[in-house]
Amino acid sequence: MNAASFANLVYDSKKKKTKRQKFLEEMNGVIPWEKLLEIIEKYYPMPGNGRHPFPLSTMLRIHFMQQWYALSDPGMEDALYESESMRRFAEIDFNEAVPDETTILNFRHLLEEHGLTKHIFEHTRRYLEEKGLLLREGTIVDATIINASSSTKNREQTRDKEMKQTKKGNQWYFGMKAHVGTDTKRRLVHSVVVTNAGVHDSQVIDQLLHGEEQAIYGDKAYVNEKKRQECEGKGIAWLVKRKAKRGHQLTQEDTEFNQRHGPIRAKVEHVFLVVKHLWNYKKVRYKGLFKNEAQVFTLFSLANLYLVRNELQTMKA
Repeated sequence: MNAASFANLVYDSKKKKTKRQKFLEEMNGVIPWEKLLEIIEKYYPMPGNGRHPFPLSTMLRIHFMQQWYALSDPGMEDALYESESMRRFAEIDFNEAVPDETTILNFRHLLEEHGLTKHIFEHTRRYLEEKGLLLREGTIVDATIINASSSTKNREQTRDKEMKQTKKGNQWYFGMKAHVGTDTKRRLVHSVVVTNAGVHDSQVIDQLLHGEEQAIYGDKAYVNEKKRQECEGKGIAWLVKRKAKRGHQLTQEDTEFNQRHGPIRAKVEHVFLVVKHLWNYKKVRYKGLFKNEAQVFTLFSLANLYLVRNELQTMKA
């Protein structure tokens, strides 16, 4: 028995699966790999006379693991050497070479250069619609702030010029915003817009709607009388949280309105919980909006699949 076979046998004979192993097996079973690979395939280098590229499937799997475990390129390379469950997910045998950090970096640049993470997001959304999991009856709009470093201790001695600051409550934040539109049943994201943090939430609401809504939900940041009249004129229920006029308190009617629709509006927080807390995306990884936007599309694609993983597994059973 060779070393690779012996290592596999030892791994398979473990009596207990780790949380990481269970998670990777779950996600492996619900990601529509064939179509996602097809999206990237025509841009991926073919084997030539020089150094042969790693299989496309391996590189995409590694890219996804970077998102789930918040790993840098060198951190991802190290993890592949240290974790058998990660190597298995990446389809790398015990005695095969592991992609180095430069190879991992170049693959990410390929996705960014051709806007492929947005295509992955769009296909994943269509895939979930076809499965009957993402519905179009109503949309919840919301935004979350992703912090950026405000330090000027760098070569340019300035903060990132594409990031801006905003005030939320009594606290100032510097960074960008991920604006999303989700469905009202399973809180799946169907629209994503990335801006600097200085852009007000209400400025991008039109980009977060798919046009077939019967109802629109949002917090007080989306209060807009003109937009309300426009929607109600089309027969769309405007269920954005009401806020008191300056110098006045909320009426009893407005308070009851907010309480009635609040639980539905709060569903949007589920996807933010996955991305920011489960996968630790609380701070931008790169300078500028372009690279960070590409990562955000990947994160929300994966978050959608994660939120309905049980339903997808049941459908495949």
